[in-house]
Amino acid sequence: VQLVESGGGLVQAGGSLRLSCSASGDPLNNYVIGWFRQALGKEREGVSEIVFDYGTTHYADSVKGRFTISSDNAKNTVYLQMNNLKPEDTAVYYCTETYGTNVVVEMREHKFDYWGQGTQVKVSS
Repeated sequence: VQLVESGGGLVQAGGSLRLSCSASGDPLNNYVIGWFRQALGKEREGVSEIVFDYGTTHYADSVKGRFTISSDNAKNTVYLQMNNLKPEDTAVYYCTETYGTNVVVEMREHKFDYWGQGTQVKVSS
């Protein structure tokens, strides 16, 4: 499966963005899709993940209550709705996938296989 992220941009603190992760090649059934981010000079960190078939979700503590991950089976796409954005959310956001499981993988990076090219999110103060 190939993953393509979109929806990044520049937004003021308190604003919102919706990122999309569109998959081609295979339907996302039996996949877990994750969102990670990497800020300049920092390690990549898990943001959220969703079990595509069941809608089970998992979030990093830093984004709970502000970000919502969702999926659209018909469009073979996963979304990350980001509200009340903060300057510390500034990063390149990547979507990634792992196949063959119907439970969350606790955003363990080594569990994920293929990655998109990333989309830049910048939050100004």
